Amino acid sequence: MSFPLFQRPGTVVFLDDDPDYLDMLALVLPRNWRVMLFLRPHDCINHLQQEPPIWEADAWHQQQLIEQWREGAPLIPQILKYWGESSERFALAQVCVVDYSMPGMDGLQALGELVDWPGSRVLLTGQADEQVAVRAFNQGLIDQFIAKQTADISRRLIDAVTHLLATPNARHSQIWRCTLSPEQTALLRVPSVSRDLSEFAAKRWVEHVTIGDPFGVLGMDAAGRVSWLQLEPASALGELVQLAEAGGVNQASIAEIKSGRKLIDLELRQALGRTTPSEMNPAFSIGREQSLLGALFNIEPEFGPDPVNSYSAWLGRQDKRTVRD
Repeated sequence: MSFPLFQRPGTVVFLDDDPDYLDMLALVLPRNWRVMLFLRPHDCINHLQQEPPIWEADAWHQQQLIEQWREGAPLIPQILKYWGESSERFALAQVCVVDYSMPGMDGLQALGELVDWPGSRVLLTGQADEQVAVRAFNQGLIDQFIAKQTADISRRLIDAVTHLLATPNARHSQIWRCTLSPEQTALLRVPSVSRDLSEFAAKRWVEHVTIGDPFGVLGMDAAGRVSWLQLEPASALGELVQLAEAGGVNQASIAEIKSGRKLIDLELRQALGRTTPSEMNPAFSIGREQSLLGALFNIEPEFGPDPVNSYSAWLGRQDKRTVRD
């Protein structure tokens, strides 16, 4: 499944013995990345070796949300609370980029010290090191390698890291997949559906979680604004119509739901405990097969996390990009 069930921003770490190169990276890398620049292998290794217990605690926290859902607690309020409790989850490094040719310890040796660190690994090589990098890639020791002499190296590096940041985390996907039914999983695996969802999420959110009860994607943008992409299989519109009829929705609105022109947020409102009237928003097709419909609903700020814990606010509190020497 190429559409990540779970996605959030993370830190990108660079290790290189050339301070001028690191200074250049500090200037050209996207400003919406949290970047850490290391000059010495041991400093970088020591930093990343402290992360596995934090990764594990975060995964355990997510698993607890699932366990509480199995006991009857709605998922959406739990996820919103999880997002609001701490923004330090953004500090976890998701990608580490290491120069191969360094005195005392080469890049592969440095990465080899990170036995339990779960992030993605990129090796920067000189021309003479390319065969080493190919072997390391084939052995699964690194996720990408890039030759430093590559034309437009900065753009190539940004593209590679962007791809890895968007790559689904296997542990997180496993945790959240269990909320989906086999039918929902099959729909999300349709290539055109996965592509459309990936494009939709990338334009609107920095963090999202896909769940099956109710079926949809809960997303948050960099400023902390939260919205819900309700997903409805075209074959299940009759069930939504029945819910709307049971909720006293008028016949004109029922006709719009039945035709697939609009969706209604009944399950979202129930999960949040809202008592205000339900909302109906235009539906759109997801994927070429027209087997899945979506509609976007904004979630009021009082239900969402405090903006002080948004990604933009957290990023603004971080130290300036300077080489850690």
